[in-house]
Amino acid sequence: MRASFARGERKEVGTVRHRALLVIGLVFALGLVAALGVAAAGTDRGATKQKAAAISPPKVKNAAAIRAKYKGQKITFIGDNAVGASHKRDLALVARFKKDTGINVKLVPHPSASDAAYAQLARNFSAKSSAIDVMMLDVVWPGAFASYLVNLKPSLGKAAKQHAQGIIANNTVNGRLIAMPWFGDFGILYYRTDLLQKYGYSKPPATWSALGTMARKIQDGERASNPNFYGFVYQGNSYEGLTCNALEWIASAGGGHMIDDGKVTINNAKAKKILNTLRSWVGTISPRGVTSYQEEDSRNVFAAGNAAFLRNWPYAYAANQDSPVKGKFSVTVLPHSTGPSVGTVGGWQLGVSKYSKHKGAAIELVRYLTSAPVQRYDAIFNTNVPTIPAVAKLPAVVKANPYLKPEIANVTRVTRPARDLRTKYQQGSQIIYQDINQILNGQDAKNVLPGTEARLKQLLK
Repeated sequence: MRASFARGERKEVGTVRHRALLVIGLVFALGLVAALGVAAAGTDRGATKQKAAAISPPKVKNAAAIRAKYKGQKITFIGDNAVGASHKRDLALVARFKKDTGINVKLVPHPSASDAAYAQLARNFSAKSSAIDVMMLDVVWPGAFASYLVNLKPSLGKAAKQHAQGIIANNTVNGRLIAMPWFGDFGILYYRTDLLQKYGYSKPPATWSALGTMARKIQDGERASNPNFYGFVYQGNSYEGLTCNALEWIASAGGGHMIDDGKVTINNAKAKKILNTLRSWVGTISPRGVTSYQEEDSRNVFAAGNAAFLRNWPYAYAANQDSPVKGKFSVTVLPHSTGPSVGTVGGWQLGVSKYSKHKGAAIELVRYLTSAPVQRYDAIFNTNVPTIPAVAKLPAVVKANPYLKPEIANVTRVTRPARDLRTKYQQGSQIIYQDINQILNGQDAKNVLPGTEARLKQLLK
């Protein structure tokens, strides 16, 4: 989820036909994966030993056979960007894969914003370029890129059965498995346990109103010794991440999901109220610059000890372990108002370009990266959400990932309106995040959302 999508790029693949995302199944699947992890909570006698082993990338299964067939081939992998330890994870995994198989992998981080990464792939596919062999795909992209991706079912259909089937269904277009699940995501709240205790709070805020009150009290107290301290940071830049944040704000306020059952619903009183609340916080309990923050911008503020609360994805838990706030923070569900606490569904898949000159070698990389041993490694090394239920149940994984606690794992998941917007999703999301960024920058929601509604309705025609 990350930066702004260039105007016009979306047209390059806008004519691709695909079935609607199986959103309900996807939400259920991600919830099931997290919930299953809870069942394994408890004492792990060999946790220390298991964790030490998991920190090293696992061996490639059947490496000798793969080496005999593909040794010396060169492929390019568009991997994760430098959020937390994500790029370090990719470097370690690619190095292990190359060592075991003899396949040379050029690792290129994708752009920091999800929508900018989309534009990069759109240009590559439109040019029918073989420059990219394997690529990361946001969970809302499979349908749009389906015709440009290799059908992985013949090679990886058996392996796909290990993963949550709602995600597999999401990645299956017209009977073709065009991507394999890599890791999941959902929004959570990070908070400073030491500061809550210092200012007399026994638990994190359950409502947005409580967060505002607590953030202001803690901020006022901390400013005496740290003038750069703020109460709450999040991803407020005009990019895909803001669509994810705004969906959480609106849904948790009882304002719907922007588009519900084919009808644009974003322009309603509850949505206006919560968005205006967030607007009022900019320059008070949130820094003025929060309207330009992406994932790492907001996480770095929190990690430096300059914020009481942070909205981010699970990766930030591992990333924050190497910071001044190590041992001083925890996680919980995001606050709510008149609606339930929610978390926007995220997650990334891996696909193989049909224009690749080395499809076999590329498929073997995908097989390795989406395998159970690698998912275990990812979950412990980078606190990525496993998409394989059996991995989510492992005691070592549960221990490393506190978001698998029942009160967090069972949070209501909300999905971006890809099901309704289909091939026009990127255009629709751009409308949403640009307009909400205007609200955060000072405009009243009542003057902005009618225009948002009108433009989204036009896309749905």
